[in-house]
Amino acid sequence: MRKIIHVDMDAFYASVEQRDDPELRGRPVVVAWRGNRSVVCAASYEARRFGVRSAMPAVRAERLCPEAVFVPPDFTRYRTVSRQVREIMRRHTDLVEPLSLDEAYLDVTENKLGLPSATEVAKVIRDQIRGELNLTASAGVAPNKFLAKLASDMRKPDGQFVIRPADIDTVLPPLPAARIPGIGRVTDQRLEQIGVRTIAQLRELSQGQLQQQFGRYGQRLYELARGIDEEPVVPDRPLQSVSAEDTFERDVPLAETEATIRRLAEKTWAGTRKTQRIGRTVVLKLKTADFRILTRSHTPPSPPASVEELTRIALSLRERVIGEEKTLYRLVGVGLGNFREPDDAPLQAALFEA
Repeated sequence: MRKIIHVDMDAFYASVEQRDDPELRGRPVVVAWRGNRSVVCAASYEARRFGVRSAMPAVRAERLCPEAVFVPPDFTRYRTVSRQVREIMRRHTDLVEPLSLDEAYLDVTENKLGLPSATEVAKVIRDQIRGELNLTASAGVAPNKFLAKLASDMRKPDGQFVIRPADIDTVLPPLPAARIPGIGRVTDQRLEQIGVRTIAQLRELSQGQLQQQFGRYGQRLYELARGIDEEPVVPDRPLQSVSAEDTFERDVPLAETEATIRRLAEKTWAGTRKTQRIGRTVVLKLKTADFRILTRSHTPPSPPASVEELTRIALSLRERVIGEEKTLYRLVGVGLGNFREPDDAPLQAALFEA
């Protein structure tokens, strides 16, 4: 049986800001750029008491909490701190699977320091994060990834919760079905239509009934409702995609997106320089004023070999947005995906030229 820990930093971006600026401590901090189109990247627990949440429009956060201190995000600094947290984790196991800058799974079935239990490993990691980085983290300990992530939310902030195999049938049934990964707004509405609001009610449906309602995901729902999750912790997942996007200050027509597409292509290309893998598919993403998402993609015979080539393809994809020329857009994004190892991808001669 595996021993899995999910470590989740508490209000990570906001906590870093409060740590580094004593004047922010104890105050409601919102990490976001100001502006009508900005969204909240993170909110301190002082701000959350007013209902401020991540991904909320910044203007709404300001209405909910007029006394909030708005701090522009500094992702370079957050990445540095995130690496320091990972270094602490890797003292205990090499099986660390980052999910984002502020959370990761660890498989400590065997731990490097020979500590007697996963519970003790989680406690030591949290103590080291607090002592060395002056930040707090919450942790969940369980026999699989699903339960560990669920557990890490149980004692936030700065807490720890353990779900042992014998606890599964006590802890899971009372929880809302929406706590299961993959149940978003649409799936939750479909479950409500068939009378399912809790995991206990979800368990009343047979495997066949769930597959009939939700296809292949029905099998996954059946298993997770019973605490079954066989997914291993996978360290250092290979890069699959890099992208950058931006929201305009005002809605703009398609013809006015070129400068932004060029800038985002440069940002995306810079993001690929951190890996030896090679991206083959260029993606252009557009969000209309009424929040429709349009995407266009192209996989050339040879992967883009320069930022200029990536930019050219991204701009050509804009020409494939047929019939939408008069539509106004609020967001544009440029991405590079379908990454392969160098030996698996045909390269243009330019890559080998001096």
